[in-house]
Amino acid sequence: MGMAKTGRRWIGLSALALLAALLAPVERAAAQQALVIAAQRTPEGVDPDVLKPGNQEIVVQVYEGLTRYARRRDADGNETLDSSRVEGHFAESWHVSEDGRTIRLLLRQGVRSFFGNELTAEDVVWTHQKSMHQRRTGFFIATLSNIQAVEATGRYEVTYRLGGPSAIFFTNLTHYTQTAIDSTEAKRHATPADPYATEWLDRNTAGFGAYHMQSVTPNEQATFVANPNYFRGKPFFERIIYRAVPSAASRALLIRSGQAQWVENLTIVQVDELRRDPRLRVVQTMHRATAALNMNPRYKPFDDVRVRRAFLHAMDRTTINNAVFMGRGHIASTPVLPIIDGAAEDLYPYAFDPARARALLAEAGYPDGVDVELFYADIVGWEEPMAIQAANMYRQSNIRVTPRRITPSEMRSRGAVTRRDMPFFTSEDGPIVLDIVYAMFIFARTDAVVNRAAHSNPRIDALIDEARQTLDRDARLALMRDAQRIWLEDAPWAITVYRPLFEVMPANITGYVYYPDEHERWFDLRRR
Repeated sequence: MGMAKTGRRWIGLSALALLAALLAPVERAAAQQALVIAAQRTPEGVDPDVLKPGNQEIVVQVYEGLTRYARRRDADGNETLDSSRVEGHFAESWHVSEDGRTIRLLLRQGVRSFFGNELTAEDVVWTHQKSMHQRRTGFFIATLSNIQAVEATGRYEVTYRLGGPSAIFFTNLTHYTQTAIDSTEAKRHATPADPYATEWLDRNTAGFGAYHMQSVTPNEQATFVANPNYFRGKPFFERIIYRAVPSAASRALLIRSGQAQWVENLTIVQVDELRRDPRLRVVQTMHRATAALNMNPRYKPFDDVRVRRAFLHAMDRTTINNAVFMGRGHIASTPVLPIIDGAAEDLYPYAFDPARARALLAEAGYPDGVDVELFYADIVGWEEPMAIQAANMYRQSNIRVTPRRITPSEMRSRGAVTRRDMPFFTSEDGPIVLDIVYAMFIFARTDAVVNRAAHSNPRIDALIDEARQTLDRDARLALMRDAQRIWLEDAPWAITVYRPLFEVMPANITGYVYYPDEHERWFDLRRR
């Protein structure tokens, strides 16, 4: 169904009224083995190639990769992803040519969408062509993987032609854009002006994954049903009720009262309160991106590397962690997520040293210090407290910071690769593919979409490009170690902390596994 319009909103409802409104549909759904999620918002669109608010939480439940990460047990016996091993998902097996430029994938037979259509090579080719047409997320992933052409060389055989060997090809196939849309169904909604049915796919789902979006009412509720044809078997939860609850306090009340079985984005204080409830379980993980202050070298005083290094020596990461994240974060020593193979946490060269910071500023021609504005928004909750703490802390180093709040839309617009005109600003960007070359590519390469501060170093670009085509693990990790060392020497960001993430669930819900996009998979979840 399409997105229906409604004048009703959850915003402004009291907690008691919200609970009463939720109670009836939850009771009706109980017999249908439902999972009720208290979310911040309903998705503003569900095309996997077009990232919109509320989109990614949903599309990962509907569109799944051709490959997937293997799993292992950690020291506590919990199931986790193993970023060093990739196995087949929709693709059952593959063959790589000696030169690494031709890869032939064999698809699983009998994989069917919610509509009953079988997955074939034509679906994979059509989905790739759609991404190339849109030039959005899927286009970027394919380009990063050196993919030049995708061909159907059999009903269940897909052949990829690469411009060169790709060390991250199979890892990138775990991404939900490197998948197959049910093109048989999608083509029914295509038009001459919209040959890939992008308008329809922004309001409807047509995947081969575990769930299908049955309906959505913006700002109120989205309803999902299990794919009855899903190739891994019937999901435990047959129905997902995804309710828009903008107030974090109301979301916390719903999980505590039992009216919701999953909840999104609570504060650390709220999570600590819920920890004390024996009926609930809290799982803590790490955000994929460091909370950082970016410095744009196109603007003074940040055009001088000594100034940028001074800002890092002036930053006490432990104090930031304690003051902003209540000591729960992981101190950042590299911009690469620590759980990624090759993250070089031992290379960080900047001890907290205000005297050294002042000396570097003097060497750069600023003996009396510098005055700068720090732009921040409220895209994530830490930005304002970070700006305040940084302004107070930097005074010790003759750095006078004036925090300046801007809107999230302005922050995104001004940080876009086509603009990048903020001298000093907060940021939180990280990879959703667990690969070090992918991670370094998206924020450290000169033309990278996440390189919002316009940092550029040809040596880093060359190392990344070489590593993309280096298939030997040790050799590519050595290249990426050099790239991280140079990046840290260039000091484009004041990296601080990988903030904590929390998932709160009833104690009888099991199966949760952390994913790099930080969204649970409904298929994994069970009720004891």
